[in-house]
Amino acid sequence: MKGACKWAQQYGPLIGRLLLSNLFIVAGFKKITGFVGAAEYMAAKMPSLDPNLIKLMLVLTIAIELGGGLMILVGWQARWAATIIFLWMIPVTLLFHAYWGLPPDQMQMQFIQFQKNLAIMGALLFIVAQGPGAYSLGKDNC
Repeated sequence: MKGACKWAQQYGPLIGRLLLSNLFIVAGFKKITGFVGAAEYMAAKMPSLDPNLIKLMLVLTIAIELGGGLMILVGWQARWAATIIFLWMIPVTLLFHAYWGLPPDQMQMQFIQFQKNLAIMGALLFIVAQGPGAYSLGKDNC
């Protein structure tokens, strides 16, 4: 068991960053390739906002997902990237996965998405607290 613990301590942060960052990098690329559909989805959730503001918010979302995801992946300024993504996920989770008050056929899926986002936010906080680990670019000066 001691060997497994040592291995997990050495390689766990790298593998964890790879798995976590993949979510954001893929999501960012999918929003680029499906920009119109993503903008329409956001507009449906926020109908009172100007369409140009929606597009600006979508561009910001793509930048956060791609930029932050890549920073976490390589471990460069990973604490800052994880902090920014964590703070961005608060309104995203509350706005896009508000399961309370939904019809029962929609509630379960949004509840799962809400809980998934909470778990992802926990992983981001772990990076903020522990840093990117040994196999990363840059020095961790926390």
